[in-house]
Amino acid sequence: MALKGNLHDFSITQLLNLIHLARKTGTLAIDGRNNAARVAFKGGKLVHATSGGADGRLVNLLIKVGKITPEQGKQIPANKSDRDLSEMLVKAGLLTKQDLDIMVRANVREVVERLFALTDGVFRFEPNVLPDDQLIVDPPLSLDNIIMEGTRRLKESEKLQDELPNLDITLHFTDRPDTRLRNVNLSVEEWRVVSYINPKNTIRQIAQANNMSEFQIRKIVYGMLQAGLVELIRPAGGALTPPPGARPVPAPISTEVKRSVVNRLIDRIKRI
Repeated sequence: MALKGNLHDFSITQLLNLIHLARKTGTLAIDGRNNAARVAFKGGKLVHATSGGADGRLVNLLIKVGKITPEQGKQIPANKSDRDLSEMLVKAGLLTKQDLDIMVRANVREVVERLFALTDGVFRFEPNVLPDDQLIVDPPLSLDNIIMEGTRRLKESEKLQDELPNLDITLHFTDRPDTRLRNVNLSVEEWRVVSYINPKNTIRQIAQANNMSEFQIRKIVYGMLQAGLVELIRPAGGALTPPPGARPVPAPISTEVKRSVVNRLIDRIKRI
């Protein structure tokens, strides 16, 4: 029988602890005001997670990490299972099994960690129900570290929101940013943010352009503020709201995508 309830009465931490301690197998559906997710477990351990019903699909993960372009993703048939697609990608040399494992694990952890901030919504746990055509994590992920990390991240998120409450403002570099940037070791995600910093782009637009959560963009921007690399441009007379339909304007970004290999693979997938 399914277990269902309200997040006001049963928190995400309590749900995960229950599933973990009882070694449950099944799928937990979360429907919150600003987030929805489907999380699957086997023997109380995490094997799959997707948010909004789409971002866990392999095609969307490949787009997210820059292995294929959105246009190439649209050419892959929607009825092609993730397992079949992953086998073809590995055989074609576009991905290694290790790359695939790292990508899927990172996405599963990210989806679950975002859930800890939810306090409003409903949940439903369906026992013994697992995804039949999507990639699962093997071996499964233990919930111990995920619960601890999610709790820590929630506290960190609350602090970052206090420090940087408004994402609809813009950034600019401090004096001689090129010199400062050469002396700082930035991650790939931080460089992606740097490439979009100009007075036309709000912090929220930069996050959307890079498929980043509010937590991720706040953490990166706060770190740059503390390092003295950037400053906030605070609009006079209130918060800046971007005009409807406005798109962020990036600086040139170098991306290496094996387009010829991908396109040949897509043609093969269509013929199957």
